[in-house]
Amino acid sequence: MSQPQASPPIGLIAGYGRFPLLAAQAMRARGLKVVVAAIKEEADPTIAEQADELHWLHVGQLGKMLKLFHKAGVVEAMMAGKVHKTHVWDLRPDLKAVSVLMRMRNKKDDTILGAIADEMGREGITLIESTRYTGDLIPGPGLIAGKITPEIEADIAFGFPLARAIGGLDIGQTVVVKNQAVMAVEAIEGTDAAIRRGGELGKGGVTVCKVAKPNQDLRFDVPAIGPDTLRALIAAGGGCLAFEAGATFCFDRDEVVALAQANGVTVVAWDGLAT
Repeated sequence: MSQPQASPPIGLIAGYGRFPLLAAQAMRARGLKVVVAAIKEEADPTIAEQADELHWLHVGQLGKMLKLFHKAGVVEAMMAGKVHKTHVWDLRPDLKAVSVLMRMRNKKDDTILGAIADEMGREGITLIESTRYTGDLIPGPGLIAGKITPEIEADIAFGFPLARAIGGLDIGQTVVVKNQAVMAVEAIEGTDAAIRRGGELGKGGVTVCKVAKPNQDLRFDVPAIGPDTLRALIAAGGGCLAFEAGATFCFDRDEVVALAQANGVTVVAWDGLAT
């Protein structure tokens, strides 16, 4: 009797944060060989513990990444973790990346990532949804910690449509509000910095609203929260973290709950999203 054919290895493009580690663990739990292309100055070195094959790359080394994936027999790959925009603007593009950049109509996140995905597809490597192996990390609607006061509920109802609107413009996914006034809008600095700025301007007690973009491409830039998000909010004077239910990763949920409870912060996966 012939042996069943082994699945081809899967590629993992690893950026900053916990997500690449959790994604690699989930892939290996399904018996997949994981070939990791780790972004220098972004990916956690402990990704080596979850990789069957590990290669370190600079941002912009697209050609090198495609070559190593081809050599390993990768036909599907996933992006996990963010790349700080300061590194994106300081990239070292190889010839393949230069050719992709020259064809782009603008330098928005979705344009850049979509162009990379298209180039990978032309090379025979499909970029898959980042939720394929990690959907259990996306909470459904419900209160996770703390309590929702009428004031918090009013701020969430005010802030969610605004966050949706800036997401549609590919500016960011987060707004910070207080008493139905905008304290901060996420842009190139990222969520945590926006929270700190909003907390400083609002003098604490702010509500952070984080949503998916309209027509969110699940292959990249799916919104996520985790302990670092909570720490940023706590440092900013606390308040509420409300994120879109069914569309946002929540990493290390037990730690998120513990931090929220210890610091009187409300965390809720919200489904009352106005469109």
